[in-house]
Amino acid sequence: MMIPLSRTQLALFFILLCPVNIIGLWWAVGSPLVMDPNSICRKTKRLAGKQAELCQTQPEIVNEVAKGAKLGVRECQYQFRFRRWNCTSQNKYFGKILQQDIRETAFVYAITAAGVTHTVTQACSMGELLQCGCEATRSRAPPRPPAVPGSATEGVKWEWGGCGDDVEFGYEKSKQFMDAKRKKGKSDIRTLIDLHNNEAGRLAVKNYMRTECKCHGLSGSCTLRTCWKKMPHFREVGDRLLERFNGASKVMGGNDGKTLIPVGQNIKPPDKQDLIYSAESPDFCLPNRKTGSLGTRGRMCNSTAMDMSGCDLLCCDRGYREEAVIFEENCLCRFHWCCVVQCKKCLVRKELSLCH
Repeated sequence: MMIPLSRTQLALFFILLCPVNIIGLWWAVGSPLVMDPNSICRKTKRLAGKQAELCQTQPEIVNEVAKGAKLGVRECQYQFRFRRWNCTSQNKYFGKILQQDIRETAFVYAITAAGVTHTVTQACSMGELLQCGCEATRSRAPPRPPAVPGSATEGVKWEWGGCGDDVEFGYEKSKQFMDAKRKKGKSDIRTLIDLHNNEAGRLAVKNYMRTECKCHGLSGSCTLRTCWKKMPHFREVGDRLLERFNGASKVMGGNDGKTLIPVGQNIKPPDKQDLIYSAESPDFCLPNRKTGSLGTRGRMCNSTAMDMSGCDLLCCDRGYREEAVIFEENCLCRFHWCCVVQCKKCLVRKELSLCH
């Protein structure tokens, strides 16, 4: 089950995630800090460079940034719902995850940067931001999708129109807020890894724009097609980044402190869309505040599945118990004209498998 983020949890998430070198200063159990988009901007003295500038000059964009962070965490919770680490938003544990250079942290950075890109771009298309709007298409070459010989689209004229998503604007604002530079210390490997994963998240949106078209003509003919670019659905973005998570590359810092090199022999360097990490993940089987593991005791599992959701893997071979639960749900629903759906309440018994 996905747990909604409270305002305080979102605040702590921002503080830990945005690379402004304030993790050690602000991470504290039970911090009373509440950081909605407005208070993010009131606390610009704790932000740096481009972040502070964005807060001072374009607070409405920071509002979309906050929505993007929420979108990213919700998608993270969906994608990891059947795994030992399920992207919990509990303050004490989520923060510990973000302080490590493990695969899970890589995914969180990427999905959040993607979420910010997606929400800012969408706000542009919806006319909710004064700084942007639909994508400008005057300088773009006409669309030329492959026409199938003999098909209805063969020989049809094309032109750009409609309201395309201005993903470049969303990309730049995500980069401006998420990639604010840390103060460089003796080792900048953590920064290089975080920036790489941020970019991988943004490219999971930007590089997978799709073309949508509408036909124009008399009597339903298609003598002209108007086309525009749309972002992929965010679930597609999450699915794609989960694939990158499963194939993430382990890296180490080069001698110059400015480059990352893959660990292991005969391993190709990761490209810009790959996720990278430098430390192995804990197994997340047992509670451990140091690593941010909540453990899997009491988690629902699938007694017949052989994948990560199966009881053997999810319960770490500790076994599981069967428990009967009775809950209420809508049933025998009928539509009444016009326009109401009325349902009865039915009691349903369900057998659950829960980890020991």
